[in-house]
Amino acid sequence: MDLEAQATGIGALADDTRRTLYEYVSAQPEPVSREQAATALGIAQHNVNFHLDRLVADGLLEVEYRRLSGKRGPGAGRPSKLYRRAQREFAVSLPPRRYDLVAGILATAVVRARDGEALDDALRDTAYVEGRALGASAPDATEPAPLPKLAAALERQGYEPRVDDDVLELVNCPFDALAQTHTALVCGLNHAYVQGVVDGLECHQVDAHLEPEPGRCCVKARVRT
Repeated sequence: MDLEAQATGIGALADDTRRTLYEYVSAQPEPVSREQAATALGIAQHNVNFHLDRLVADGLLEVEYRRLSGKRGPGAGRPSKLYRRAQREFAVSLPPRRYDLVAGILATAVVRARDGEALDDALRDTAYVEGRALGASAPDATEPAPLPKLAAALERQGYEPRVDDDVLELVNCPFDALAQTHTALVCGLNHAYVQGVVDGLECHQVDAHLEPEPGRCCVKARVRT
């Protein structure tokens, strides 16, 4: 959840000229040169050069170099600097949402169900495995206490965790819209996912519990007494 980088990239399109250039480059079947963009849009060449390179710096466009004449060897001329839309995806949601995460879990579970596994079992196990992988790959925490360590991992997924004594509350639900319409399904896989993160982090003596409250994620983590 790199909010700063995502917001910077999208914010670059608030400028009318940059947005026009981005839309033009994205609509072309092949990478375009600075000269092509300037001619097509009727924008001064120096403005085009500046704004195209700004879009590259912000991660919205990518650059390649190629001789447009198709010639090679001595006398073929210098390669042209060409621009194309970047492969990177940009999305900003406030409060944070992770519908891509739940979609991946659902897709994997459906494939497993097509191979004969019970869908409910596939959903829970897929969510748990995904969460455990996140916990196991989390950077080494300097905080030895289990709940702050868990909070750091879940914060990167948009849960907005808060530690209160021996309880970790999750203020934000990253799957909110789906949880509103498919509550039992989404809350069940969310519970399994958070427990997977707990176990991946090896936060012994911590359990995830389904404890839904209005305006909160349905899961809380508690230190076992």
